[in-house]
Amino acid sequence: MENNTTLNNSTIIIYTDGGSRGNPGHAGAGGVIYSNEKIIAEISKYLGIQTNNYAEYTALLLTLERAKELNINKNTIQVFMDSKLVVCQLNGTWKVKHPNIIPIYNKIKDLLVDFEDITFTHVYRNNNKYADSLVNKAIDGFIL
Repeated sequence: MENNTTLNNSTIIIYTDGGSRGNPGHAGAGGVIYSNEKIIAEISKYLGIQTNNYAEYTALLLTLERAKELNINKNTIQVFMDSKLVVCQLNGTWKVKHPNIIPIYNKIKDLLVDFEDITFTHVYRNNNKYADSLVNKAIDGFIL
C-alpha cells in the first residue's frame, strides 16, 4: 500500500458493484479502490439473501467506509458503478422510494459529508468487470 503522502495528492478511482443470483437471492458486494492506477483496497462480501439494489447500495457503502478508514476521503474521488438507479438517486435525479433502500441511502448520504470532492458516474457492466468479479467471489465463496 502507498503512503498517505502519495495518496493525499492523487485522484482516487472507485468501482463498486453488487449483485444477487435471483432477485432476491444470494447476494454479494464488491468494490475496488485505486490510487495512481494501483489497487489500494478491495471489498468482497457475501450479503445473504438480498435484492440486487440492496447489494448495489451496500457495495457502495462498504467501499466508501473503507475509503474513509484509509483517510483518503479528502482526495478527489471518482466513483463508477453499473447501477444507473444508484447513480441517479445519489445525484438527485431520481427519488429513493423503496423502504429497504432508504436506510442504506441515508447512511451513504451521512457518510458523504466527510468527503470533500466526490462524483458518481454510471458505466456499463463491461467497464466494471473487476468489481463484478469481487461480487461473484463473495457469492461463490458462500454457496459453493
